[in-house]
Amino acid sequence: MADGESWRPPRLCEDYWWEWKHCRGLRHAFHHYYAHGELPACGRWRDDYEACRAWERGRAAAAQEALCKSERARVMEKQKYAPVWTLRKSPPPEWYLPLDQDKPN
Repeated sequence: MADGESWRPPRLCEDYWWEWKHCRGLRHAFHHYYAHGELPACGRWRDDYEACRAWERGRAAAAQEALCKSERARVMEKQKYAPVWTLRKSPPPEWYLPLDQDKPN
């Protein structure tokens, strides 16, 4: 881990605050419930905001570790989903031919 003097939080503390406010909003809660079938868990944003403020106040090592751990978990959560479709290695063999749009079925 880097020394406390040169380390900075991954985001500004205000970013954590606005993410928490956005997460608690009615529109976001409705969209998240529609998409995922459950209400969003917003406590993590609030905890990150408080850890960021604690680090700004006293350069606390526990706050630094909490922020790093939370950001790592956020990145890992984002990467755990597989792509929707498989990527091609090369274009289809007849990609240059015109489309059959004018032909009747």
